Amino acid sequence: MLHSPPFFLFYLLSSFPPCQAGTYNPKKLFGVTTLDVIRANTFVSENQGTDPTSTNVTVVGGHAGTTILPLLSQVKGAKFSPEALAALTHRIQFGGDEVVKAKDGAGSATLSMAYAGYLFTAQLLKALKGEKGVVACTFVENTVTAAPFFAVPVTLGKGGVEKIHGLGELSAVEKEAMDKAIPDLVAQAKKGVEFVKNAK
Repeated sequence: MLHSPPFFLFYLLSSFPPCQAGTYNPKKLFGVTTLDVIRANTFVSENQGTDPTSTNVTVVGGHAGTTILPLLSQVKGAKFSPEALAALTHRIQFGGDEVVKAKDGAGSATLSMAYAGYLFTAQLLKALKGEKGVVACTFVENTVTAAPFFAVPVTLGKGGVEKIHGLGELSAVEKEAMDKAIPDLVAQAKKGVEFVKNAK
């Protein structure tokens, strides 16, 4: 069970009118998954005793439950026990539920969402100004996996997505999690497209 509606349903809804008009540009359609990266950086830095502002965890996949895939095997200099790896992964995937529970159902992660929006916007502005090497994880249309929309690291430029990066080397645990997440992401994308096509 996913802890929230399909993350990209909104983006499919917002992109379909220009798609039907022949003006859809996949380089300029972004799903903001920065919140997952912030949580991953925070939780990993707590575990490793490092500075969260200098911790950089690549988080790929979707934005709901087990479709969120933090690539902890790629965190430079970090070492995790199998128990810590499992606990961190689960906490990153369901951090939103943790916040809702802490607020006793009265709200969600509003402050961290605002911070995530600020960080991603700042990266977009840097790219628009022509700064080179601006890389961010974002939910975009790509062919890295069988899922038509997937969060991956991309290089941003004045025209939007300049380069979509691969996933790098994954651990056995990460590969297994990826295999389980892909069917969900494919099904969610199909559901979103069909919803828009049938909307009146």
